[in-house]
Amino acid sequence: MGSLDGKVAFITGAARGQGRAHALRLAADGADIIAVDLCDQIASVPYPMATHEDLAATVKLVEDTGARIVAATADVRDQSTLTAALQGGIDAFGRLDIVVANAGIAPMAAADGWRDVIDVNLTGVYHTIEAAIPALNAHHDGGSIVLISSVAGLAGIGSHEAGAIGYTAAKHGLVGLMRVYANLLAPQNIRVNSVHPAGVDTPMVNNEHTREWLADLTARTGAPPDMGNALPVQVLQPDDIANAVAWLVSDAARYITGIALPVDAGFVNKR
Repeated sequence: MGSLDGKVAFITGAARGQGRAHALRLAADGADIIAVDLCDQIASVPYPMATHEDLAATVKLVEDTGARIVAATADVRDQSTLTAALQGGIDAFGRLDIVVANAGIAPMAAADGWRDVIDVNLTGVYHTIEAAIPALNAHHDGGSIVLISSVAGLAGIGSHEAGAIGYTAAKHGLVGLMRVYANLLAPQNIRVNSVHPAGVDTPMVNNEHTREWLADLTARTGAPPDMGNALPVQVLQPDDIANAVAWLVSDAARYITGIALPVDAGFVNKR
């Protein structure tokens, strides 16, 4: 028996990276998965984004756990297509219990990245929550929503580029969304929390363009940015974040709501 047997989880940005890790961990715990991803490129994002092949790989990996999965391409910036993709999964599985709002971009060096990063990382999360609320309420026994933020949602880190500033602003904004929805949805026994990872070894972080941005930032400031963690680990793994999410959405955390949980090897505490 898994801790999430009989549950259904909706995960955005599920094609790779953290989203795939969330899907696999929740599936291993017994949940069926509704997975969505854009599977396309956004102009301001310099690194390659997830593909249809990536999403198909997530489907295969989830099915290998024995769980069921419905996957679709959807843009979190578009409320109607996102809602339609979610409804396709609900039609297949009959209910919704868990939401992991994970989709995000990091156009850090992009001078024109402000609008895109706000639209995806903040407005897209709002759309995800709003799309899910009717289905979470439909079975009258509560649910759990986890917003994937960042240590950049708890500390004022970044650079002068609009993309980097927008990233930090959006990730801070998720804390506000989390707190207001935690209050709004508490009467329905729906819990809402946010998770704040330090650097995670995913294609969004571990790519040539992000490394070039960090190198350029070092050259301009005369010193490397202090991105070190307190614990002696340089980068976290997607499974580290998925483990925290799996706990938050389980009954083991049934009275945990309205918290911003750092999973950061002590990064924020150093600030």
